[in-house]
Amino acid sequence: MASNSGHGKGPNQPARQGSRERILAGGVSRGGTSDPQLADYGTATVKPNSITRWALDGSSLLKVYRGIAPHERRRREADALKIAAEWGLSVPPVLATGESESHVWTVFGAVPGRPCSIRTTSGVLDYVRHVITATHQLHREVGGVPPGSGWRWFQSDALGNNRGFLLDQFSARCPQLVWWPDLEAALKPCNELPTVYLHCDLKPEHLLFDGDQLHIVDWEASGRGPAVSDHADAVFHLIRDLIYTSVAPRRLPIGVISQVRVSGAVLAWRLALWLDRRRSGDIQLVPAHDLYQLAAEDDPAAACGQLARTISHLRAAGVPR
Repeated sequence: MASNSGHGKGPNQPARQGSRERILAGGVSRGGTSDPQLADYGTATVKPNSITRWALDGSSLLKVYRGIAPHERRRREADALKIAAEWGLSVPPVLATGESESHVWTVFGAVPGRPCSIRTTSGVLDYVRHVITATHQLHREVGGVPPGSGWRWFQSDALGNNRGFLLDQFSARCPQLVWWPDLEAALKPCNELPTVYLHCDLKPEHLLFDGDQLHIVDWEASGRGPAVSDHADAVFHLIRDLIYTSVAPRRLPIGVISQVRVSGAVLAWRLALWLDRRRSGDIQLVPAHDLYQLAAEDDPAAACGQLARTISHLRAAGVPR
C-alpha cells in the first residue's frame, strides 16, 4: 500500500525506460494527466509543496517540487538518498532527477511495505520501535561539518550551532514573541550534543515496513543537527495525530511513546514550529506559560503528557492539524 507522501507501492523495481526518457527529454506537466509526456503516470496528488504521481504499473513515483525552495529540496533529497543507500539503509532509489525553467522533479523507484499505523496501542509500539531503529541507523556524527540544511556542506553555507539550526527554522515574527528568550535559553544545552545526520521529517507515513525490513522515505527536509530534533519530530507527529483523531490525552500510551527519549525543551521547540507553520494567528493561541512549563520538563514521560494536553487545548481552539 502506498502512503500519501511516500514511495511504498509494489515491488522495488526500476521504472520503465520509456517513461524515464520522456521525463528527461520533455519535463513534466503541472496540470492533469492529458500531457502525453506523462502517459505512464496516473492522477496527481497535489500538496502545497509538491505534486506526485504514481506510475501506472506501481514501479515508480514522480515528484514535482514547488512552493518553498524547490531546487534546494530536490538537491537535499537526492544527496541524502545517495548517502543513505551507501550506508545500507533501505531507501527509494533515485531513477532520474532534473530541473527546467518551470519544473523541479525527481523520479523514485518504489519500495515495498506499508506505512506505520498508529490506530492501536500495538501499532504505536511498532512505530516507536521503528523510530528507534531508524534513528540508530542514520544518526551518524558529521565530523567537523557545522549544522545546517542538507547532508552536504558547502563553504558558502553559514556557520552555526545546533541551537541555531533549530531556531533558524522559525519565521521572522517569532523572535518578537514573549516566550522567545526562554525558548532560546532552554535550547542552549543542544550545543553540547553531537551534530548528526537527520531525516528531519520522521512520522508514521514516512516509515514503511514489509514484515522483514524497515524502509525510510521522503528525505527532502534532511539536515544536520542534534539527534533530539528527529526524536521530537517523531514524538510530536505521533501525539498530534492521536489527539486529532479524538484520543484523549489521558488515554495516550505515554509510557510507550516516551521510549523515544526527548526533553520538554525540544518538544516545546517542535510545538512552536508547528504553530508557526499554521495560520498566521495560530502562534498566538499557545499560552506562554504552557510553553514555559513544557520547556522546563526534563522527564520524557511528563513532557509527552504536557505536550498532549497543550495540543488538545489548541485543537479545541480551532488550530488545524
